[in-house]
Amino acid sequence: MSGAGAAGSPWPAGARERRVSTGGVELCVVELGEADRPTVVLVHGYPDSKEVWSEVAGRLAGRFHVVLYDVRGHGRSTAPRPLRGGFTLEKLTDDFLAVVDAVSPDRPVHLVGHDWGSVQGWEFVTVARTRGRVASFTSVSGPSLDHFGHWIKKRATRPTPGRVAQLLGQGVKSWYVYALHTPVLPELAWRGPLGKRWPGILRRVERLPAGPYPTASLPSDAAHGAWLYRDNVRQRLRRPRPDAYSHVPVQLVVPTGDAFLSERLYDGLEQWAPDLVRRTLPAKHWVPRSRPDRLAAWIGEFVTAREAPAARTPERKGPGQTRPGQRGPGQRGPVKYADRFGGLLVLVTGAASGIGRATALAFAAAGARVVAVDRDGEGAARTAEAARLAGAPGSWGECVDVSDEHAMEKLAVKVAAEYGIVDVLVNNAGIGLSGAFLDTSSEDWKKVLDVNLWGVIHGCRVFGKQMAERGQGGHIVNTASAAAYLPSKSLPAYSASKAAVLMLSECLRVELAAKSIGVSAICPGIVATNITATTRFTGVDKAEEKRLQERSSRLYGLRGFPPEKVAAAILRAVARNEAVVPVTPESKGARWMSRFAPRTLRAIARLEPPR
Repeated sequence: MSGAGAAGSPWPAGARERRVSTGGVELCVVELGEADRPTVVLVHGYPDSKEVWSEVAGRLAGRFHVVLYDVRGHGRSTAPRPLRGGFTLEKLTDDFLAVVDAVSPDRPVHLVGHDWGSVQGWEFVTVARTRGRVASFTSVSGPSLDHFGHWIKKRATRPTPGRVAQLLGQGVKSWYVYALHTPVLPELAWRGPLGKRWPGILRRVERLPAGPYPTASLPSDAAHGAWLYRDNVRQRLRRPRPDAYSHVPVQLVVPTGDAFLSERLYDGLEQWAPDLVRRTLPAKHWVPRSRPDRLAAWIGEFVTAREAPAARTPERKGPGQTRPGQRGPGQRGPVKYADRFGGLLVLVTGAASGIGRATALAFAAAGARVVAVDRDGEGAARTAEAARLAGAPGSWGECVDVSDEHAMEKLAVKVAAEYGIVDVLVNNAGIGLSGAFLDTSSEDWKKVLDVNLWGVIHGCRVFGKQMAERGQGGHIVNTASAAAYLPSKSLPAYSASKAAVLMLSECLRVELAAKSIGVSAICPGIVATNITATTRFTGVDKAEEKRLQERSSRLYGLRGFPPEKVAAAILRAVARNEAVVPVTPESKGARWMSRFAPRTLRAIARLEPPR
């Protein structure tokens, strides 16, 4: 065994390299971390080598014994002779068992596969001869060919418009499979212009950062790897195995922007993998390079859960139920979006009450780690405690005034250093101000803009910058209001602040799209929160202000639209990457009128409101 952490190597110091002989080939194997820890085996796909996993492997090596190997004919592993017939799933299974016997002879390993590494992985966890050698399987962007074959047959033999559309959609995405079955041409393309241009194509299309991937062996890797398709695809799709049931727990990671695989391809997977956890990720195909932080975190959580003593007696689950984000006692069914937000770091401002608190608890119920921020430190702490009870044990509260730029900068540094980069930022903190323009002082304007606008700017700037520098995407939610597009004689300062938030969100959405950061503006109407109890009314004395506050609170309460519905809209907006989201019926109506009947909207605004 030799060291592999030399200068220019993608592996950290302490990496070990060995050769494993099997079936007429020699496989190049690299090990990271201490060998007495749980072993995680990372298997690469096409046209990659093990270096595709370098970022994920480095993040896992501090906790696990991480093993990577070049699939036969790729990287520094030798190719079979002849190539035809040398890449069958049966021979790839022999290779896997040889590696596992060499690196972890006494304990089962946790398998992770991407692309063709995942296709192989499904074979490994569904054949009898690997039983007892695999403890869990994380599948990323690579279906079982047997499951795929059954999926096709079901839709072809019992067609409906929806099923036919699914077949056609996946057929279009699979164009490259047909191309790789053609003789000679794929090899010529990869050893010629395609091989030279591929790194640039990946950077442009997948938005991957520059680095030691792809390696110089790419042309020969891709040429040899074409036989993965030729030796397996047609045979398995025509005659899929009827017994392709997984004998280990499976974590399925589905990138929602995968150009090669439809999300519908995994419909009904619970039939084949009863112990299944689903995750979705707003990313493209090469997740190990584009989202290494999130993927490594999910792998670590999944492996740790399966290594725990309690995991040896699996809990009973209903069909399709997933563990992340399960509801607490007294609640029924799996939480919506648990597959999307499980493990993500979400920061919510204005989280002590109202929409902010409801949003923090909704993300917590979906399995996210929550940072509850509010200038009411006790209220933030109460929300964090409720979030922990809702299923997010890693949640905590912070007392910060969002209008204080320096305090927000310190918060961003602290969160990044202690917990990581925020994945979802919800700029929700806001204050109310009512009164005619001529009755509103410059100090009144400053107070409302400092919180409602500058608080959003500070949050977007400090946390958005961290997201952009990480290079792995994210999402920003800014709470605007129906007041942003609804003119009002009594809300000029508040409406102006929210209109500015709305346009800021639109501008940021355009700018940050290139960095895979989504931006959503949420525009609630009349929602039953305590903002009315703290709203300042200008041009009146204290007694009249208190009367107006009580009256507004009573009317908002009678309206009866709870903040939990706004929170649900926020989670949906992040999951779907929606731009502008009117929430209440009056907000939706005002949004429509502002676009198609603005004169009518202005005429309504001129009416005198009851006092």
